[in-house]
Amino acid sequence: MMGQARNVLIKTAARCLIVPLACLLPASAFAHGAEGGIVLLLPTGYYLAGAAFVVAITFLLFSGMPEGFTRWLYRGITRLPAVAVPSGAWISLASFLIMTVMVLAGFFGSRDPLLNPLPAVIWTLWWVCLTIAHGLFGDFWRVLNPWSGPLYLMRRVTKRPVGERALLPLPAVLGYAPALVQFYAFAWFELVDLSPSDPARLATAVCLYWCFNLAAMLVFGEKPWRQRGEPFSLAFFFISRLAPIGFFRTRERKLCLFLCWPGKQLFDLPPLSLSGMAFILLTLSTVTFDGFSRTFVWLSAIGVNPLEFPGRSAVMVSSSLGILLAFAALSILFFGSVFLGCRLSGTRPMMPVAGRLIYSIIPISVAFQLSHYLTLVLVEMQNLMVALSDPFARGWDLLGTADHHVTTSFLFTFEGVQAIFDTQTAAIALGHVVAVILAHALMLDSPGETARAKRRMFWLELPFAGLMVFYTAFGLWLLSTPRI
Repeated sequence: MMGQARNVLIKTAARCLIVPLACLLPASAFAHGAEGGIVLLLPTGYYLAGAAFVVAITFLLFSGMPEGFTRWLYRGITRLPAVAVPSGAWISLASFLIMTVMVLAGFFGSRDPLLNPLPAVIWTLWWVCLTIAHGLFGDFWRVLNPWSGPLYLMRRVTKRPVGERALLPLPAVLGYAPALVQFYAFAWFELVDLSPSDPARLATAVCLYWCFNLAAMLVFGEKPWRQRGEPFSLAFFFISRLAPIGFFRTRERKLCLFLCWPGKQLFDLPPLSLSGMAFILLTLSTVTFDGFSRTFVWLSAIGVNPLEFPGRSAVMVSSSLGILLAFAALSILFFGSVFLGCRLSGTRPMMPVAGRLIYSIIPISVAFQLSHYLTLVLVEMQNLMVALSDPFARGWDLLGTADHHVTTSFLFTFEGVQAIFDTQTAAIALGHVVAVILAHALMLDSPGETARAKRRMFWLELPFAGLMVFYTAFGLWLLSTPRI
């Protein structure tokens, strides 16, 4: 029995090493919780142990390697031919028009969230798929955002620098607080509000959000507000810096693409302030709480019988506090690991180290987004194709998919669920492996490779690597534990 268990553990660890490497190739992405009853039949303990083992081994390997190898990974880029692209303002204007059509569908289309395209567009296509796309292909939101185009038209019509010149300076003392508050409001609406997928309610929320941020851009300037106030411009910017594909504009206004090691573009950013670190931690903790809030552990802790779930209205207060508690817990773990690493290595001061190390949280956020929302994407994208064929419930069939049968059969076969959980395990393991390598590279500030410098680096990174190992196992536990 011990030999058989050892073989299963070795196979799981090997799978965690091979599948993440395969995921670096262009392929379809999958993400979220599989059917719980079948997942319980899988040897999930070995999955957890194997993935955590891979992360731990990655830390030990890179700690022992010559530092020149890690620097070499993040040094070079491979440029691709420059291509001509349309003006970003016109792309943004097209995005605004699409958003307007979807909002109108929310108000005047079907009241059924499965037959109305707006819920799937916002919660699946935009929030899940676009987030993952930023981590793979770069910053689309820079041109897709629905504000730059309308502001450009305002400037053309009024002949004034609308949104270019701030009427009032955005106070530096606020830091990233406006983005932090808005992202918490977004998370609250998604996880706590009684009906976030109600088309008319969601359309109202989208309108209010767009108008509020447009007004802020008119007052404080488009660029400053998008850099520190509009949360998704900020979140997508950070995530896009993780992408192995980057781009910049040439003097001829062409787009030049380049390939690099994941996370290389993060090295160009300065250490983040406390509010910036809090923002990145909040983005990860909300996705974590989304999974944790459905577990029997959380429901039992707040006095709710998971087999007789009373609905969202009964847990609004506990869920509102739960988002903050998850944020506080992750913040304590992160800053605690940085503090302990600085104490063990004798590094002072702590905050610049934390401000650099926080960037290594970003690949974990993308991995959680990918793994946590897999089933949602696989099902809701089918619903979206049906809804888009008849967005206003007029009996249309614009895409020829109005009669498409939405299937969830892959959630009820052992092979289908195992494939999903294998992919989730690979995503979690790969995200944490990239995070450990990135953290090591970000901390390489020693001029030499002396034994003393390597020992200091090892002790500086050891507590953070321990946190990565724990979060790997915890992420897979969230996907495998019983939940509603």
